[in-house]
Amino acid sequence: MSSPLKPLEGNWWGIPANRYEKLWVQISVVWGLILFGWMVGWSFFGNQNQHGPTYRIEPATYRAKLAAYREASTATEQGLRPAGEDVYIAAMRYGFDGLPVILKAGKTYRLHLTSYDVQHGFSIRPEHALSKQVTFQLLPGYEWVIPMRFDEPGVYHVICNEFCGIGHRTMHGIFIVEE
Repeated sequence: MSSPLKPLEGNWWGIPANRYEKLWVQISVVWGLILFGWMVGWSFFGNQNQHGPTYRIEPATYRAKLAAYREASTATEQGLRPAGEDVYIAAMRYGFDGLPVILKAGKTYRLHLTSYDVQHGFSIRPEHALSKQVTFQLLPGYEWVIPMRFDEPGVYHVICNEFCGIGHRTMHGIFIVEE
């Protein structure tokens, strides 16, 4: 099958660009720089990205902190009720240590998150609206402290969204948020 377009002849790639072509290339470059600057600025000023301090920590030290958190919390049939504003959770193959947790709606908590073994994902999404979710990456050897408030009561599912091995599909937990 032949092309309906006839091939260009001669040194067509050496022909200087038209002034309008140059103008559109310049406009495209300027617009690309504006969008890049907008993305960088939005990450700092848009209140879109979760942030909080990150500390280097040994897994054994974090396990001790989580054990102290369990001792101070109230254990119920549904899960742990934290004694204060600090909630300690660790990801490990193939589950979450510290979940399920029962929290109060409208109260700000400090989630202390880490991984004991490999990189894990940590996605939180409400049961009734699976399109609304927030996702974090948990790395071994780092404790990430994230302030978080759940405004609506309900069940919030936690899943690992970073493949971590053959039992990855079993990694889930819940936050129960009450009035």
